[in-house]
Amino acid sequence: MAHLGSRRGRALALPVGLALTASLGFLPSGASAAELSDAPAAAVTSDGPQLSYVVNVDGGHSTAKSVKKAIAAAGGTVVVAYDQIGVIVVHSQNPDFAKKIRKARGVVSAGATRTAPLSVQGDKSVGGGTQALTEAEAKAAAARATDEQDALEPLQWDLPAIKADKAHQRTLGSKRVTVGVIDTGVDDTHPDLAPNFSAAKSANCVSGKPDTTAGSWRPNPGESDHGTHVAGTIAAAKNGIGVTGVAPGVKLAGIKVSTPDGFFYTEAVVCGFVWAAEHGIDITNNSYYTDPWMFACKDDADQKALIEAVTRATRYAERKGTVNVAAAGNSAFDLAADSIVDDSSPNDSTPGGRTIDPKKCLDYPAMLPGVVTVSATGAKGLKASYSNYGHGVIDVAAPGGDRTAYQPPEAPAVNGLILSTTVNGGYNYKGGTSMASPHAAGVLALIKSRHPQAGPAALKALLYAQADKRACTNPYDIDADGKVDAVCEGGKNKNGFYGAGVVDALDAVRW
Repeated sequence: MAHLGSRRGRALALPVGLALTASLGFLPSGASAAELSDAPAAAVTSDGPQLSYVVNVDGGHSTAKSVKKAIAAAGGTVVVAYDQIGVIVVHSQNPDFAKKIRKARGVVSAGATRTAPLSVQGDKSVGGGTQALTEAEAKAAAARATDEQDALEPLQWDLPAIKADKAHQRTLGSKRVTVGVIDTGVDDTHPDLAPNFSAAKSANCVSGKPDTTAGSWRPNPGESDHGTHVAGTIAAAKNGIGVTGVAPGVKLAGIKVSTPDGFFYTEAVVCGFVWAAEHGIDITNNSYYTDPWMFACKDDADQKALIEAVTRATRYAERKGTVNVAAAGNSAFDLAADSIVDDSSPNDSTPGGRTIDPKKCLDYPAMLPGVVTVSATGAKGLKASYSNYGHGVIDVAAPGGDRTAYQPPEAPAVNGLILSTTVNGGYNYKGGTSMASPHAAGVLALIKSRHPQAGPAALKALLYAQADKRACTNPYDIDADGKVDAVCEGGKNKNGFYGAGVVDALDAVRW
């Protein structure tokens, strides 16, 4: 998600195919907009802090129209309305806005997307766990590189770990396939990313409304390079320089959803999925959780609305042909446990410790129906110490890196983190489930290249069937201190550590 010791690192970041009428609960036959309108009549307060909200509507265009009138009457201003999924993004300074608008006919749920005012900037970073690539490492790698390898590829132990190096001997993937990096922005000027980048399919969704101004999808100076790193793992070009992506022949799109201070809010995430759905993006990678709640709970009116909005967006994207992939998280949580202590939420104001039930409180988008949830493995091929896990939650595993050095056959040991692209044309190491998820997205891009007519359900089925089965690691004492660090449940074909197995790029191009 974002890096070691950070939030999905923050690395070192969910029934699919339901008809839209079922997922949104469209109007019963004969109902009119007038029958659904219940605009509050009382005067509204407008001197509170300005907050952002999502309002989820029950029905089609006519219902949305009446709800928009109720929004205005409740002291709200519509920022953007995604009528295709019944989600409206609103700003309001009325402290009672959510309470009032929930009473309006046609509103299913509504909630504030943050606990800090829009004008307040936080201080959360998604860039922890980064290590620089030294000049000596780069020179030594270039000297070892074969004619078939890019200059830094000898440092990419993660490619042979999923047989991507062998897959590249057959194909690099199709330029007709596009992977959208929903993240902190992508620096498309990087020489390893520029050859594969699609500006036409890129946008800035931070406000909740897409901005297609040239370069708006890039991280600004001082912002995180997280999305740029993720992009390189997926599709850095095989061009004789730098690193090689898992699918170096496919296209990349940058969909920026992170604020300058590093928060991924619901309105931006909804915008990102809808943008992907409507711009021919085949796969999205999501190496984050949606702020400010590490786990959003369905028994809280605000948080329930946030889950509903993003669920509608992910389902819409899948209906349009997009496979959504997400990082499982870096807190070493068992996501299938009866309870988890979340002491970091809300992370944009004052966090408070709370015990939650992960069956009712979700890390989203990773735990939403239909989303491919990816855990991380380290240099030893075992579940990384930080990676979240959970039987029935994890779908597949992929290299995310850890602090253990990787010892390639007949070669010097290399850094056990994941080497990829950074801003300003550079390269660095990061670790986390944020780095694992793009490996799975890259393999899916290879599968899509091999099976261009396959839809999301078929692509996911192939991903799971082709994965290298890995039995539970029990006892799991990753730091060798004599204490069990986690318990893996399930069999070889499906378990809490590795899901259906470790993704396999070679099978992706030969099946």
